[in-house]
Amino acid sequence: MPNPFPQRSFVSVTEATKKMEHYCAYQERCHQEVVEKLKGMNMIPEAIDKIVGHLIQENYLNEERFAKSYARGKFNIKKWGRNRIVRELKFRQISAFNIKSALKEINDGDYLDTLDELAQKRLDQIKETNIQKRKKKLADYLLYRGWESHLVFDKVNELV
Repeated sequence: MPNPFPQRSFVSVTEATKKMEHYCAYQERCHQEVVEKLKGMNMIPEAIDKIVGHLIQENYLNEERFAKSYARGKFNIKKWGRNRIVRELKFRQISAFNIKSALKEINDGDYLDTLDELAQKRLDQIKETNIQKRKKKLADYLLYRGWESHLVFDKVNELV
């Protein structure tokens, strides 16, 4: 008969700290991700606090650095607008100060060029013949990606 109480593996604070150092060194992480990972390792709250404190002290974990890296990456690679980036950073419980500093990483000229490029590319893909429906599809796409509504509507009216 199988054991009804499977053995839970316990990780020492030292082992967990080492794992988290590697986890944070591999890629920028926010505090929330690290805490979730530690909870998944069945760590008690006191151990989590101790490990997170160590990671901050040793500069493995830096919320401002994470926010800046996140904003740059999502803008440059995924072509997200500021609204989507802000929403995602808030979801990760990043402070307003760090969000503001992260948005400064996005150059205004590049921002508008990217919007133009994205809108042009998407418009070429829309097969709709009805002008109003074309405008709506383009606007919905850009708004979903987090671009500000005033920029989106100006761009849609300019292109269609």
